[in-house]
Amino acid sequence: MRTFTAALVALLSIPLTSSVAVTDIQGPAWLSPLVGQTVNNVTGIVTGKSKSNGFFISGTPSKDRRVSHGLTVFTTSASILSQVNVGDLISLSGKVSEFRSSTSPDNLFATELQSPSNIVVLSSNNTVEPLILGKDRSPPTQALSGLDRGRDGWLSVPNNRSQVDVVNANLRPDRFGMDFWSSLEGQLVTVRKPVALEFENNFGEFWVHGDWPVTGKNKRGGLTITFGPNGIPDANPETVIIGSPLDGTKNPHVTMGMTFSDITGIVFQQFGFFYILPTTAPTVLSIPDPTVPPTTLRPTTKNACELTIGDYNVENFTPTSSSKATVANHIASFLASPDIMFLQEIQDNSGSKDDGTVIANVTLSNLSAAITLVDNSTSYEFVDLPGVNNQDGGQPGGNIRSAYLFRSSKVSLLPGSPVGGALDATLPIRGPDGKVSLSFNPGRIDPTNSAWNSSRKPLVVAWETTNGHRFFTINVHLTAKLDSSSTQGNSRPPVNAGVDQRTSQVETIAKFVKSLLKLDPLANVIIAGDHNEYIQTRSVFKAFDNLMFEIDEVSNVPVTERYTYVFDQNTEQLDHIWVSAAIAARGTKVEHIHVNNWAPTLAQRTSDHDPSVARVHVC
Repeated sequence: MRTFTAALVALLSIPLTSSVAVTDIQGPAWLSPLVGQTVNNVTGIVTGKSKSNGFFISGTPSKDRRVSHGLTVFTTSASILSQVNVGDLISLSGKVSEFRSSTSPDNLFATELQSPSNIVVLSSNNTVEPLILGKDRSPPTQALSGLDRGRDGWLSVPNNRSQVDVVNANLRPDRFGMDFWSSLEGQLVTVRKPVALEFENNFGEFWVHGDWPVTGKNKRGGLTITFGPNGIPDANPETVIIGSPLDGTKNPHVTMGMTFSDITGIVFQQFGFFYILPTTAPTVLSIPDPTVPPTTLRPTTKNACELTIGDYNVENFTPTSSSKATVANHIASFLASPDIMFLQEIQDNSGSKDDGTVIANVTLSNLSAAITLVDNSTSYEFVDLPGVNNQDGGQPGGNIRSAYLFRSSKVSLLPGSPVGGALDATLPIRGPDGKVSLSFNPGRIDPTNSAWNSSRKPLVVAWETTNGHRFFTINVHLTAKLDSSSTQGNSRPPVNAGVDQRTSQVETIAKFVKSLLKLDPLANVIIAGDHNEYIQTRSVFKAFDNLMFEIDEVSNVPVTERYTYVFDQNTEQLDHIWVSAAIAARGTKVEHIHVNNWAPTLAQRTSDHDPSVARVHVC
């Protein structure tokens, strides 16, 4: 759907100009200086042609790198499309317009020539040499937009403090990635040695970087969110989406790290992102090895104080999930059946059926039994605390929650406290023996606090090892990022939906941990789960500063290998494990096992999250 803003197109009079260049139409800023005007004698060579939505022309280049010499000519007229062919030098008239590719105000405007007329083919079989990205020009590698101001750059809070189309600044393509791609809007470019950064989307489109400088590159070939040299989160702006080929061919199925033949196409802005629309589909040149090495961190029976913990968002897992055998194999074969499994997105016994069921004992028993089928040396017990029907977010009727599987031969729940209910707030208390325990075990953290509205409540357990040492775990699944805006969209910084609620949730958890550590400064505390947030969004995790310590940091995992999730252009970490100072001081190890995001195809992925496994010492 194509929509237009009245403020951009409404004019009291529309002058008819003569002999306007493509670069005059594009101009050095985000919006065309000629928007709304009808222009004549625009000349250019046709560089690309879609089946039904118009064509693209290339005019005389400008020395000003802010100004594109490419232009979209929009028409759905078959008779007009039949008049031009790639390689034709043409002149034409039309109306300069700014359009959005949908009704969303977060989508940027793109400049086009609408209602083309007076088309004259001046000559044919002309050649336009594409701009070679990485040779003629290279994208910036750190920042997306000059409007992303704040300590955390594009992740700064509050979001949406300004809009690109309102400010309409002159482009700075040497410094900002969005400006770079906008300065090439409508131009013919070539990406040499493209590398896929994730699976394709539902339309067969996929992100790549090419043969140019990049940051955050991990061993698989993706680009991980990291901090830049200025201490601001790196947004990986040196990436672009490969859209649907103009000739009607189909893009291949892709996976992270796959390489392709060179891609030549037109830079285009649509649906909140910058695309290259290839003239034809690329050819796959190499496919990464799909083998995922299992963890090296295996449970031990020799040391009661050494524990392995696993963390896995198993994505709407039900008693009858088709993923049951695969998830069980992941836990048994790739995570080596950890002593404790932190699970998220466990659904109730009736799955998505909205029938009032809230318990998940069948769901967890089925998963435990499936793991035993793979690893007959392991028999897991489970911890579940049912919530109130449809109060914890997620799929209606599913009642997703955090839960635990554990080896009773290695750990047990600390006795002496009652089991909490859905609305009971557990608190750290000092027991008759003078040691810290919980008022409810297991229990929930402040479940009636508004921070947890329509969101999963953290599940807290006090444990003890076979030799009598106790430790505490908090299994979390913070509120989701649903309805966030495009990273390359109009809102700057981009809308990070739920960020205020996640911040409140972290603060609520931190308050609980502080009360526990006040009773015992050397308490062993482990927080793990799906946080739905990057560690680079520092404002969210501020309450954990000097309180809890991210295990990837403590374990010195290379920053580019800290990822459990892939979305758009970024490999990123949404799943985190935090440990208290006492555990951090004894040394830790952690490994992210990429059983899902290294899958050969999207269809073979079981969950959108990768699991992790860690080794800690709690005595």
